Amino acid sequence: MSVDLLTLGEAMVSLRSAGPLSAGGSLGMHVAGAESNVAVGIARLGHSVAWAGVVGGDPHGEFILRQLRSEGIAVQHRVDPSRATGVMFLERRTADISRAYYYRAGSAGSTIGREDVDRAFAAGPRVLHLTGITAALGADARRAVEYAAARGAAEGLVVSLDVNYRSKLWSRDEARAVLTPLARHATVLVASDDELGLVADGGVTPGSAGPEDAELAMAAELLERGVREVVVKRGAAGAGVHTAAGRWEAPAVPVTSIDTVGAGDAFTAGYLSALLDGGDVAARLQRGTLAGAFAVSTAGDCEGLPSAAELSLLGAAPDGSTQR
Repeated sequence: MSVDLLTLGEAMVSLRSAGPLSAGGSLGMHVAGAESNVAVGIARLGHSVAWAGVVGGDPHGEFILRQLRSEGIAVQHRVDPSRATGVMFLERRTADISRAYYYRAGSAGSTIGREDVDRAFAAGPRVLHLTGITAALGADARRAVEYAAARGAAEGLVVSLDVNYRSKLWSRDEARAVLTPLARHATVLVASDDELGLVADGGVTPGSAGPEDAELAMAAELLERGVREVVVKRGAAGAGVHTAAGRWEAPAVPVTSIDTVGAGDAFTAGYLSALLDGGDVAARLQRGTLAGAFAVSTAGDCEGLPSAAELSLLGAAPDGSTQR
């Protein structure tokens, strides 16, 4: 058995509110998790995908497994009957602000370990995708991510690492201490423009250089340490890539933004999908920004992620049009 991409981490149940949680009302149930979002995005774009993780012996875990399997994802899971599956409440507080509340401390997903990684590697992946979120869940999960990254690099896989910093899980200093050494195993390093400082400093004293100069210095440091592609997500400002051959930039695809949750994961899925298809850096950026545009213009963590056939919809039809 071999798959195009393997990812591992914690998938949770997300209970979404259309308004303030304190006011009550209906909640919608979804699958959430950066790694599972990328898995869904890659699968919908036509690639074979395996996801590895741990769920509790509860209905929430069953829901996650059912949803991932329905996307054609090979699930390499373990059930821990003594722990609960993680839960996240997501509150749409205003049209522009959403807030997440985690109930994942000591969850089944946080117990992922080296043995789980070994079983997952039997899928024979071409690309291994990891995030800093899993490393933030506890000592077991951190060691599992470090082991997976080192093994993936040693076996010649393309190792993708998305920094994905979550301030509710750990401090920036804690993240920097773990992620800076972890980045040396990455082939593709993905970070938002405010996360690059967690994996490099570029020899620049904070505040002594402008944002662009600081980014160039940090990207150069990462390239010198062996990273082949430093991908910088800029949200509504698009994205950029630094390589030894030069720098590329792409604007965001203009759409009506409805929900930004999962947009970064959608971009990463699009970028890695184009990499798997043999596309050059410009093609990867284009597909990443397209996938991100689909994500922000639909509600949900991964519900709006496009199929390969749908990528041409954006930009090909007038705004507000209906295909008949």
